[in-house]
Amino acid sequence: MNPTGALSGITVIDLSRLLPGPYCTMILADHGARVIAVEAPRYRDRGETVFPVYRNKSHLTLDLKSEAGLHIFFRLVKDADVVVEGFRPGVVTRLGVDYPAVCRVNPKIVYCSITGYGQTGPMRHAAGHDVNYLSRAGLLDLMGEKGRTPAIPGVPVADLVGGGMNGALGIVMALFHRERSGTGQYIDISMTDGMLGMLPTVQFFQALFGTDQKRGETFLSHRYACYNTYETADGRYLSVGAVENPFWQNLCHHLGKPEYGPLQYDDTHREEIIAVMREKFREKSLWEWEREFEGLDVCVSPIRTVAEAMQDPLFNMREMVAQSDQPTPALGVPVKLNETPGAVRTAPVAFGENTDRILRDLGYDEAEIKALREKGVV
Repeated sequence: MNPTGALSGITVIDLSRLLPGPYCTMILADHGARVIAVEAPRYRDRGETVFPVYRNKSHLTLDLKSEAGLHIFFRLVKDADVVVEGFRPGVVTRLGVDYPAVCRVNPKIVYCSITGYGQTGPMRHAAGHDVNYLSRAGLLDLMGEKGRTPAIPGVPVADLVGGGMNGALGIVMALFHRERSGTGQYIDISMTDGMLGMLPTVQFFQALFGTDQKRGETFLSHRYACYNTYETADGRYLSVGAVENPFWQNLCHHLGKPEYGPLQYDDTHREEIIAVMREKFREKSLWEWEREFEGLDVCVSPIRTVAEAMQDPLFNMREMVAQSDQPTPALGVPVKLNETPGAVRTAPVAFGENTDRILRDLGYDEAEIKALREKGVV
């Protein structure tokens, strides 16, 4: 077993801020990559709260608008493997740190740009955030109850999946290609593209039923009793995900309604079955249902709060929750590799925490570092 991670020996220079890029590089850092997050000194007042996605990383303050700052950046890039940036298209070109400029120093670089709408197309310069990307790609219209306003998810899906995960996946694929060919490449990640790419089930069900999927009544969103959410006697909720008929039959028999087993997807009885299930689940508390369904093949789960999920024995056993000196427990590494496991090695770093050490590693002495700081370069 190699305890240092699958990406040990890979160096990543991360110019991104906020969530998509830093989450992408956190994934890489969790699996052993050396990640140096770079931000301008003017962002020093971002607050004292340390963002969890800065774990396993180093942090350097650097003014890329200065000649000395650019010199430091290219010294870093010379021996790096990956550059990640999340500016609007054109910003890195104006700064002089775009892909062609980096390639002149390091032709084997893997360079990943993460933006809302991509590097091409009519929306490339448009401003946006997670809800805008979900909206543009059609996902938000599917979220929420029938006849109600579309519901914004409680987590930024486009940032985390469309930007962060897709970015990490693209980088790993490009590194694999470089191992075989010796050449790096440029990666264009659009968070809106990523969201549109999450629609294969919607396309499948549209083709299967010959109708558009609508909010609150899609095959996998409240249309049928077998895939729905229900209130319990204590005002909590549970979810039913009995898609396959054997699971649904088991549930119906357990609840004393075996006649509904064969009618799982019968649209003429759909609303009747949902109404009966709502009545049944209001008869007991969430805890009582959880205890009753334990060990049964029925695909029923309690809807946990985040605080409850963090205390769930499942996630402790799976090493997804670890106590730390931070205000909240540390989240574990979800991708489990048996030979090269990822790990949370260091706590999230503070802004500029590693600036002096990184500069010393590049050969700068204390007097030079002091001068750079006085000039506002770092």
